[in-house]
Amino acid sequence: MTDFYQTGIITTLHKLGKPSIERLEEELRGFSKTRPIALVLPALYSEFEGPAMPGIVKELAKVNYLKEIVLVLDKASEKEFQRVREFMSPISTDVRIIHNDGKRITEIYETFARNGLEVGQRGKGRSAWLAYGYVLARGLSDVIALHDCDIVNYNREMLARLCYPVANPNLDYVFCKGFYSRVMTKMHGRVTRLLMTPIVRSIQQLIGPHEFLMFLDSFRYPLSGEFSMTTDLARVNRIPWDWGLEVGSLAEVYRNYSPRRVCQVDIAETYEHKHQELSPDDAEKGLMKMTVDICKSIFRTLASEGVVFSEGFFKSLSVAYLRSAEDTIMKYEADAAINGLEFDRHEEAKAVEAFTRAITQASSAFMENPMGSPLIPNWNRVTSAVPGILDMLNKAVDMDNA
Repeated sequence: MTDFYQTGIITTLHKLGKPSIERLEEELRGFSKTRPIALVLPALYSEFEGPAMPGIVKELAKVNYLKEIVLVLDKASEKEFQRVREFMSPISTDVRIIHNDGKRITEIYETFARNGLEVGQRGKGRSAWLAYGYVLARGLSDVIALHDCDIVNYNREMLARLCYPVANPNLDYVFCKGFYSRVMTKMHGRVTRLLMTPIVRSIQQLIGPHEFLMFLDSFRYPLSGEFSMTTDLARVNRIPWDWGLEVGSLAEVYRNYSPRRVCQVDIAETYEHKHQELSPDDAEKGLMKMTVDICKSIFRTLASEGVVFSEGFFKSLSVAYLRSAEDTIMKYEADAAINGLEFDRHEEAKAVEAFTRAITQASSAFMENPMGSPLIPNWNRVTSAVPGILDMLNKAVDMDNA
């Protein structure tokens, strides 16, 4: 159980006492009559061969307040696409599967390219973005929730708590981020614990208080892949297609809406999914790739806010970050000790050293090319460039699912 303390400039919705999942779902059924809810699931075919998806499908089969489920399937053949359709059949909610490797969706991507729209490379960001477009094309839902497909200990309460703040018309939130404890026998979530918090606070130490950094620092788990939002937000937000997806998405929320209309919610006491390798010597893989992309996203957002960077600043940042991260290790070591958790101080230190190198690489990449990889255009721009694209997308998915 968490306490009720509010921190930062966004609202935190805690899990207090023993909230009833039945009450939550009954209220959501009522809200969904006027604010229908879509669930977006970005998935690789390989995740249907793993341990998580059977449990997720079993739990979603019990949910009766969703208007639609849009699953974006990547890296799947036609035969595998049909297998996934059968896999999802126990769910009574209307399930539509976007076959990213299918002929019709490939033609959609080619249409974007012909019209000068850069929609990025294959990945979760592009898949989520396309799903938002399909939800907009159907026009059936007012709220979109999204969660990953590798959650081993998934239960339907996660989804209910994630949807509730945006679906409830009396609360006036347009965006809600899920948070949870990444603790099993030891602490996970190294990028959040040892990179995000120390670097955000180190930058503030160097440039002074900045509202975007305070916004980021208000989230208990800024890199979580679970959130809900209004369809209006899905229409205007641009999306990064690389590992900077979560930070870049938060930057767009910050840019377009007041923090007063943003919240975070405790969706699970524990959360277990696949863990990325550190890959300390390869900046193109694992957590190192993720770290470089996250740092570049932070730098570019701050630059767009008028912060001026220099080589001297980045040298100071590396030193300030390292000191802050080393102090953070000591805090987590004490936290692990009192709770009887495993804690490998050497491995934690190795991660911080790797992240320090990643910050240096990200700063060099930023100085060479401050603009970097463009964000995927928002759907307002896409529909302006290709007026009939939503109808094309709607028809393509419907034909694939016929």
